[in-house]
Amino acid sequence: MKEREIFSNLFTVPPIFIRLDGRGFHRLTEELCLEKPFDKRFCEAMTRVCRQLITGSGLSPLFAYTFSDEISLYCDSLPFNGRIEKINSVAASFAASALTIVLELKNPISFDARIVQSGPEFIARYLILRQQEAWRNHLNAYCQQALIGEGRGPREVADALKGFDAKTLHDMMFKRGINLSKTPNWQRRGVFVHRVKLKKDSHMGHEASANIKIERETPLFNDPEGHALISELIGFP
Repeated sequence: MKEREIFSNLFTVPPIFIRLDGRGFHRLTEELCLEKPFDKRFCEAMTRVCRQLITGSGLSPLFAYTFSDEISLYCDSLPFNGRIEKINSVAASFAASALTIVLELKNPISFDARIVQSGPEFIARYLILRQQEAWRNHLNAYCQQALIGEGRGPREVADALKGFDAKTLHDMMFKRGINLSKTPNWQRRGVFVHRVKLKKDSHMGHEASANIKIERETPLFNDPEGHALISELIGFP
């Protein structure tokens, strides 16, 4: 039977990123009547899922980065001997069940999962790219909501915004009285959740278990502050 399992021999080695994306979450937005363009309750729920993925999933990621319905986990060690289908299925199913519990959902939800092979020199680049996507998502969300609020249909809005660069979208909202550079940090830059090693207990003679810190004022990963945060976590300059 084992030889008929298609991906049973597909393995990876650490470090890796596991990227989770909510599947069909527009239905979830309607079910919960989430505030648009961004809902604080949903962001807090995704942050709690990140925390639970770090502490309770068995995947033991070093940190998680989330925006919108996306979560990226960084793992410098792997369970299941690095077996890809197990890592992906556990990550996606755990995230879906955790979010279901946190939001007290009545209908099932799902995430898809993929693995991105990493390395010390790639970690910052990956986070910078995802944070740039968070900014782009932030711009699009505000502009879409503004145009819909002005009476345009969803398809018309999608066509109207197609091909616009970030500056054009930013200027579009500025003319409507909203400076997108001044919106809440979590909307623009996402939320970063990571382990923090507690100081060594001199009485017990061992290092205490890791604590969890939530960075709701996430720095730009391509700035010195963001680079220093990443370097401290991974122990690589």
